[in-house]
Amino acid sequence: MEIRLRTPNGNIEPELFSTRAQEIAERIFEGQIKTNGKANKPTQLRKFYDEVLKFNSIIKGLSPERQDEEFRELLPYLKMLNAKAAYAMGRDLITREFKDFLHQSLNQVNNKEDFEIFAGLFEAFMGFYKYYDEKGERPQRQRDRGGRR
Repeated sequence: MEIRLRTPNGNIEPELFSTRAQEIAERIFEGQIKTNGKANKPTQLRKFYDEVLKFNSIIKGLSPERQDEEFRELLPYLKMLNAKAAYAMGRDLITREFKDFLHQSLNQVNNKEDFEIFAGLFEAFMGFYKYYDEKGERPQRQRDRGGRR
């Protein structure tokens, strides 16, 4: 699963917060199904999202005149989410797909604007993921391929 936050010319991927976020949610929800609900529980994924929200709050409070410098100081702590995801995966709390989602996305975050795109993607992902979890059913895409796997 390849994740691109921006197009080659630097714009936000047009389908990032809609179609692409839904595809990512479907793929990661399939991991929950494969592990019989043991991995990728919404509460576990929410912990990662809550950390992103925490960073978002901190970033919004940065002083405008030192914003770039202060963001660069925060960036290593933000990217530490990769280590936390590896730990959670090692404990079978999340699947490789979710870990890869974080890793690929965070690798593209280099400034405040990139972070805002990532936070928007994560928000859209969580919305679609919660939908699948609440419905308790396989994503439409998988059912269209002939039913059970």
